[in-house]
Amino acid sequence: MTASASTGGVPGIREMLARLISLPSISSASPEWDHSNEGVVRLLAEWLEPPLGGFTVEIMEVPGMPGKFNLIATLGSGPGGLVLSGHTDTVPFDDKRWQSDPFSLTEKDNRWYGLGTCDMKGFFPLAIEAARAFAGEPLQQPLIILATADEESSMNGARALAEAGKPKARYAVIGEPTNLKPVRMHKGIMMERLRFDGQSGHSSNPALGRNALEGMHEALGELLALRSEWQEKYRNPNFEVQVPTLNLGCIHGGDNPNRICAQCELHFDLRPLPGMNMETLRQAILDRMQPLAERRELKLTFAPPCLTAYRRLKPPRPTPLWSKPVRNSRATRHTPLLLPRRHPGCSSWGGWRPW
Repeated sequence: MTASASTGGVPGIREMLARLISLPSISSASPEWDHSNEGVVRLLAEWLEPPLGGFTVEIMEVPGMPGKFNLIATLGSGPGGLVLSGHTDTVPFDDKRWQSDPFSLTEKDNRWYGLGTCDMKGFFPLAIEAARAFAGEPLQQPLIILATADEESSMNGARALAEAGKPKARYAVIGEPTNLKPVRMHKGIMMERLRFDGQSGHSSNPALGRNALEGMHEALGELLALRSEWQEKYRNPNFEVQVPTLNLGCIHGGDNPNRICAQCELHFDLRPLPGMNMETLRQAILDRMQPLAERRELKLTFAPPCLTAYRRLKPPRPTPLWSKPVRNSRATRHTPLLLPRRHPGCSSWGGWRPW
């Protein structure tokens, strides 16, 4: 596989990607996985700001999120302009599904593999390479490269930028995998936490307690019923998945088979279609959960997953031994339009190759 060579002190595409991949920047609601993205942001700044890149670079710490940073790199000045936007974080990985080091760019069968090659560290070398042609040229409107934090978890990076009103531009290209097709609309996303607190007791006498797990069992049925109702009511043929989705992501509860479960917590995500009001959706869920909780005498908590309360940044994970993967990650690739392609079923870990 070939890639552009280093020119003017800025590395070529392959070297840039390899260095970005080598810096773990996993974001996760689970503190065991969560990392800072500062190393990635500082490296991008090094390539973009003078004397190498010619961009004016602003690094913004995400409020209330120690170790999390956004980057805004601007070439030119004035109103309007074009934003090339990507996120610096990746999802966690399952080392049993890898046959190579996820933090080392590996070439195989004319493809590059590594954690984030597709979603979406691979976007930044391409954006920087494309922007080189305009360095030192007078621009009628600015060109902006934007790198955000925590897109895969809290989205607090993008939220902080929106609250700050930055950056201001007329157009944007988001470098997410889109099967090489321009996408002009996007589903929303709600990440929610549903928790029931009951009363523990010995399992020999159910009257001694209030079983949170049984309450959650009923709640799961209500959520799936709501999902079916929404999917019957809402549809948009412009999307590959034409209906809103609700995914039951993870659940935790109880501590022993012979104890009444006193606490059970579910995390799920809901992806509404454009035009569906999120507050209306949340209220519909509450309308199903509150009567259930009252009838079972359970304390109900319904809120987004709490990331800041127990976020703990950690150093990079040691490289494990790689076992035979359960499935092969098919190649993904980028076009000059900076629209990566993700293979169906690939969650941020597939390879990519230049068009």
